Amino acid sequence: MLFNSTEFFIFFPVVVTLYFLTPYNRRWLILLLASYYFYASWKPAYTLILVISTLIDYFCGRAMGRYTDDEKNKRKPFLYLSLASNLGILGLFKYYNFFNDSARDIAHTLDMAYAMPAFELLLPMGISFYTFQTMSYSIDVYQGRIKPERHLGIFALFVTFFPQLVAGPIERAGNLLGQLKTDHDFRYERVVAGLRRMGWGFFKKIMIADNLALMVNQVYNNPTDYEGITLILATIFFAFQIYCDFSGYSDIAIGAAQVMGFRLMENFRRPYFSKSISEFWSRWHISLSSWFRDYLYIPLGGNRVIKWRWYYNLFITFLVSGLWHGANWTFVVWGALHGFYLVFAIVTAKQRNALAGMLGLTSHPTLYKWVQVLSVFVLVCFSWVFFRANTIGDAVYIIQSSFAGLGNVRQLFSAADLNHMLFMDQGFKVFAVSVISILIMETVHLIQRKGSVSQLISRRPVWVRWGVYYAAIIAVLLFGQFGHQEFIYFQF
Repeated sequence: MLFNSTEFFIFFPVVVTLYFLTPYNRRWLILLLASYYFYASWKPAYTLILVISTLIDYFCGRAMGRYTDDEKNKRKPFLYLSLASNLGILGLFKYYNFFNDSARDIAHTLDMAYAMPAFELLLPMGISFYTFQTMSYSIDVYQGRIKPERHLGIFALFVTFFPQLVAGPIERAGNLLGQLKTDHDFRYERVVAGLRRMGWGFFKKIMIADNLALMVNQVYNNPTDYEGITLILATIFFAFQIYCDFSGYSDIAIGAAQVMGFRLMENFRRPYFSKSISEFWSRWHISLSSWFRDYLYIPLGGNRVIKWRWYYNLFITFLVSGLWHGANWTFVVWGALHGFYLVFAIVTAKQRNALAGMLGLTSHPTLYKWVQVLSVFVLVCFSWVFFRANTIGDAVYIIQSSFAGLGNVRQLFSAADLNHMLFMDQGFKVFAVSVISILIMETVHLIQRKGSVSQLISRRPVWVRWGVYYAAIIAVLLFGQFGHQEFIYFQF
C-alpha cells in the first residue's frame, strides 16, 4: 500500500479510530493486523518472508537472553543464525542475480563457460529496511544493550510497524519496543501536529518529487538525446526529487506514528545546507547512516586506528552503503564516491583551510559558509548522476555531455527554452510548479533553523492556520501529481 494512494486515505483513519477505541493492552494486536494488511496489500505471498524473519530473530533473541553478558560465546551461534538468515534472505532476493550476472560477464570476457541460472524473483518491498532493523535488535541483544523481547506479538509489531515498515526510519529496539507497550491516550494537539507533519510530507512528495520526476525520468531514461544545460538541470532536479521523495516519506511515517502517540527518529535535517560531506551524512538518511556507523564502521575500528586503516574503514562503510541501496554497479560507484569524498576531505583539510585563508574567505564567515554549502551541493549532485543513471555508461555520458555548448551563449539560451528543455506540452507548468514549490520548501527550511514551523503555525489565529491549510490543500489538488508514483526508496 502506498501512502499516496486512495487506499491509505481510507486505511489510516480506520486504523487510528480502532486504535484509540481499543483497550491499550490490546492495541498492539490492532496495529499488528493493520501492519500485516498494509504489507500484504502489495504482494500477500511475500508476507511469509516477513513472518519467517520475525520468528527467527525472536527465538534467537530469546535464546541469547538465557545467557549472561559474561557468556557471550554461548550467544554467538544464535547471533550468527540471525545474521545469516537475514543476510541470506537479503542476498537471495536482492543480490543473487547481480553477482551472478557479474560473474557471467567476467566468464564471457575470459571466454569461459558459465551455467549458473538466474532467478526471476521480485524484490520484496522494504526488505533492506526491515532486515537491518531486526539485525540491529539481534546485535544489541548479543551485546547486552537491551533485554530480549518476550512477547512475540510486540516483537512482531516492532518488525512490521506499518508507518516505517517499507522505507524507514530504521528504528532501534531500544527506542520503539518500549513505546509499543505504553498507553498512548488521545491528545488533540499531538494528533494535529502529526497530521501537519503528514501534510508536509505529502506536499514534498506530490507537489515537488512527482512533478520533478516527469522531467528527470524523461532525461535520465533517454540521456543520449540531450546535452548541456538540460542534463545539468535534470541532475539538480533529481537532487531535489530524491530528497523530497524520501524525506516526504519519512515525514508521513513520523507524522502517522505521532498521531497514535509514537516517536520515530528524525531521518533528515536540511541536508543540502551542509558545509561538508561528513555533515551531509549526519543530516541525510540519519537512521541508515547511524546504523552503518554503529554496526559496521565502529566495529571495524572507526577512527581509533592508524590513519590508513581509518581511511579504509570509511571507504568500506560507504562502499557497503552504496551496495545496500541497490544491486547495480551504479550504486557501488555512488557509495565509493562518498567514501572518497570523506577520505579526501580529511587528507586535504589543512590545504583547503590555507586556500580559504589566501582567498580571504575566512574573513567573511557568511560568504565562506555559502561557498562551502554550494561546494558540497555540487559534489553531492555529481554523485547523484551515478545513483540515478540506469547504467555506468549512461552516467559517463551524462557527465561528459553536461558541459557541451555552455561556452556558446546563443546555444545555451536555445537549449534553455523551457518547452524544448522539458519535452512535454505542459513543460512550463510542471517546471514553474516545481521551482515555486522548491522555493517554498527552502523558505520553510530557513525558518526551521530558528524553530519549529509547526509550532509557529499552531500559535497563529484560527483563520491564519486554516488559511494556510486550505491554500496548501488547494495547491496540491490543482498542481500535484496523483499517478500513485511509488516512493523511490521502495526499490531498496
